Amino acid sequence: MKQSRRAFLKNSTLTVAGMGLIHPNSFATPKFSANDKINIGLIGAKNKGFNILSHLMKTGQVNCLGICDVDKNILENRIADVRKEFGQIPKGYGDFRKLLENDEIDAVIIGTPDHWHCLMMVYACQAGKDVYVEKPLANSIAECNVMVDAANKYNSVVQVGQQQRSGEVWNSAMQHIHAGGIGEIKKVNVWANFPYGMGSGKVPDQPVPEELDYAFWQGPAAKRAYNPSHVHGSWRHFWDYGGGLMTDWGVHLLDMALWAKNISHEPRTVLASGANYNMDAYSRETYEVMDVNYPMDDYMIHWSHTAGIQTGPYDKAYGVEFIGDNGVILADRGDWSIRQGDKGESEQATKTAKEGFNFGGKSDMEIHVLDFLHCIRNRNATKCTVEMGRNVALYAHMGNIAVRSGTHMLDWNEVAGSFDGNKAANQFIIPNYDGPWELPKI
Repeated sequence: MKQSRRAFLKNSTLTVAGMGLIHPNSFATPKFSANDKINIGLIGAKNKGFNILSHLMKTGQVNCLGICDVDKNILENRIADVRKEFGQIPKGYGDFRKLLENDEIDAVIIGTPDHWHCLMMVYACQAGKDVYVEKPLANSIAECNVMVDAANKYNSVVQVGQQQRSGEVWNSAMQHIHAGGIGEIKKVNVWANFPYGMGSGKVPDQPVPEELDYAFWQGPAAKRAYNPSHVHGSWRHFWDYGGGLMTDWGVHLLDMALWAKNISHEPRTVLASGANYNMDAYSRETYEVMDVNYPMDDYMIHWSHTAGIQTGPYDKAYGVEFIGDNGVILADRGDWSIRQGDKGESEQATKTAKEGFNFGGKSDMEIHVLDFLHCIRNRNATKCTVEMGRNVALYAHMGNIAVRSGTHMLDWNEVAGSFDGNKAANQFIIPNYDGPWELPKI
């Protein structure tokens, strides 16, 4: 019987034990021959997708066999980049389904706008691929549910691009929190304030550029006339494609608030307000400012964002403040510190908490992609599973839904998978796919 590439890869290296908190030193690059390397395909190559591919290529453990993008200029440039930087010549594709037909490809990166994540991941799982999918997991609650079902049915390893789950800063902070370092946590404040949240400047609709397959770019989303402010980079400010700062940064930072209490349940009650003010000069639909509260029995998570600025509490544009009954931890991607009452920062306590917790200077992304490769070889759960990605995406999406529905307060019924007595909110659970695309049924 012919051995599958997936089984071959699993058998080609020793299992690394003790994967709870993963140290990069556990990932010493195996001395494989070229045939032992994991073959990767990239779908969506402009920015983040190519960044992920570059991190994977730098491990020396992968080959890039294919790149897919609906923009011919981007596709050609990225193929040239891979050839120049890594000495490989991947095949170019304009249709991701053709890339998935290549049986030599073991895993794919999905770096497209959010509205494509679900279809691409489901098709990839059905094709026997493992998947690294960018965050947020999907652009709707129903899509997130389908993606979890697909990963489980087809036994695909999935890493969601919430790389903070792998990083030294966040792991050491969580270790201290879970050990009771600041007592029982009562509340977490989370914020993200960035200029890009305003969207792009308004411009009139224009003819579709020759290099762009705009119909394919839109895919399952409602059809619109082409406008540069709706596509590359700016798409996340339109509901058909993304969820603004609430989902773009919310899934990263709300995930830390959930991790602090090891919360795996779905939201229960959501209270939110949001508004747009500067609409004359900017093209967007998502909210410029938002405040969202997620009350629980013994815990409160508070989210806030303001677009157009780049500062906030503690002079930080973004951050997470964990408030316990014996102190406060302030964290961002660069560092974390302990603050206790009016004593200011507790430098010695912070230093003590971090001792012996060193990931060798590797970035969150470096560790995250190494974890993905390890799990492909050994069929282990990743640091950010599809279930984790789904859970925090639901928190973020429900913040937006509370405001979009005009009801501002939601009660979620986890068993029914809907909002209790709220038709206005329930209409946002399932996306309205434009033909010929259909929401997959698993």
